[in-house]
Amino acid sequence: MGFKEEYEFWKTDSFFDEKTKQELISIENDTKEIEDRFYRDLEFGTAGLRGVIGAGTNRMNVYTVAKATAGLAQYIISCGPEAVARGVVISYDSRNFSPEFAAITAGTLAAYGISSKLSDELRPVPMLSYSVRYFKAFAGVMITASHNPAKYNGYKVYGEDGGQVPPEAADAVLANIEAIKDIRAIKTMKLDEAVAAGLVTYFGSEVDEAYTEMLTKLVVDQGAIDRQAGMSIVYTPLHGSGNKPVRRILERVGFKNIHIVAEQELPDGNFPTVALPNPENPDALSMAIELAKKTNASLVFGTDPDSDRIGAAARIEKDGEVTYKCFTGNQMGLMLLDYILDAKKQAGTLPADSFAVTTIVSSKLAGAICAAYGVELQEVLTGFKFIGERIKLDDEFGSKHFQFGFEESYGYLSGRDVRDKDAVVAAMLICNMAAASFEKGETLADRLAHVYEKYGYGFEEAVSVTLEGKEGIEKIQNCMTELRNELEASTDVSASDTLLGGVKVLAVRDYKTSKRYDLSGSEVKITPITLPKSNVLLYELGGEKGLDWACARPSGTEPKLKIYFGVYDSSEKEASDRLASVKSQVSGFVKEKLK
Repeated sequence: MGFKEEYEFWKTDSFFDEKTKQELISIENDTKEIEDRFYRDLEFGTAGLRGVIGAGTNRMNVYTVAKATAGLAQYIISCGPEAVARGVVISYDSRNFSPEFAAITAGTLAAYGISSKLSDELRPVPMLSYSVRYFKAFAGVMITASHNPAKYNGYKVYGEDGGQVPPEAADAVLANIEAIKDIRAIKTMKLDEAVAAGLVTYFGSEVDEAYTEMLTKLVVDQGAIDRQAGMSIVYTPLHGSGNKPVRRILERVGFKNIHIVAEQELPDGNFPTVALPNPENPDALSMAIELAKKTNASLVFGTDPDSDRIGAAARIEKDGEVTYKCFTGNQMGLMLLDYILDAKKQAGTLPADSFAVTTIVSSKLAGAICAAYGVELQEVLTGFKFIGERIKLDDEFGSKHFQFGFEESYGYLSGRDVRDKDAVVAAMLICNMAAASFEKGETLADRLAHVYEKYGYGFEEAVSVTLEGKEGIEKIQNCMTELRNELEASTDVSASDTLLGGVKVLAVRDYKTSKRYDLSGSEVKITPITLPKSNVLLYELGGEKGLDWACARPSGTEPKLKIYFGVYDSSEKEASDRLASVKSQVSGFVKEKLK
């Protein structure tokens, strides 16, 4: 069916509820809106579903969630009786319709004979990941749209290792979804009936306690916490799911002076106090910083709705004036990496064959830090599922020892019992690190300065261009195609100066074609890339340390093209100035291709 026919079907068929029909009737004169809602099915990728809440095949609603769950159910059944018997763990965050989407997920699985354990209240991503492993379930589902605007929700699928499903499994689920030609044929069961039949059971405090106890074992320096237990800390859950687990672990390890932003404490899917519930944005911490000034807090931090990302700021007092410095995701990742490795080395608890993991678009200074401690650094594609995969392969089933993982988008992980980014453990580690600095009379801003002094200066930024709707997706795809066409046409190395509008390019990594183009010599040399395929172009720019880079990639979870930059130098000013120049040239060049 075309989008108009699909619209008429949803608007008139008795299968759909009256509220859905009325919503669709209200847009019957808006052809563009109808097309956007029905021109495709909401895309199911390696991160599952994510989209705007509403009626339509290209929207998040109980029907699209049921269809995705039916595809997942068929995949589980195809994996054999043991997979069916182990079942699925389901959790959800504070977004609008998250409980309803969790309920339809459980009911649909039950209709296919698959049992599930459903969280008895909202719980964050890291607890869902932990719970899959705790219950030895075959899969997990988390209802969340992470840090997206309030109009979004999503559906993330996890494998038996607690990590997001790998591409092969996602492709199998997608094939099952696409095989459903009539949405009315999907089996469903009401939640109360599934509970009565024993196919759905609830979980709660047992997992809370086990997860919290696991986190206590990841404390780096308990002595520092004990000595600075009274340090003033401000936390905001940003209306999300982090409130209880974050406060629980901080209190358990001994912090006694924690202030919560009352206006942002309780769950609310409308996120009324912030423009965007994303701690990557310093504005999201503005209310927390105001409270910090009143409480003389040394540290401020906030978590996003599903509590997998965390942003933080440190108090700085100079000439009688108090300000709070917000850290980037890369800066916090570098500080935590250096802190954990240094503390373990000093304590004699850093094992041989240790490794850390970061992503291709994260700070290149991580390599210098790991080298200083004799720790292997592994780089993976963007997405924490790839970090989780390295833990599984090299630690759980290998002979190496995972120490820490981070990505530039404010995601961090310590320990091997969770396989996705975990703002709860990150909150505990950041507070532990702040306590260790505080007893030396220093702030986290001082610690960051020490990191730069020791390893060199590195500055990274990212520019996101949001283009929603069908036209936006097409523009992003066309932009990436045009950039690749220019690369393929660069058979003469002299053409490399034109690839990014005048920025000198030494090499280009095209992760979609698995080719690296070396443009540094007299002729182009092409070598293979061993990482999985991904729609990413990374440009190697050289610089004083040979580490400068730029990157273009469509977001896997939002209607955005993301443009990244990284510049490294022994001089702070040189690094800063060069970043500004590269950012201006590259972003301007790429944005022109999006018009």
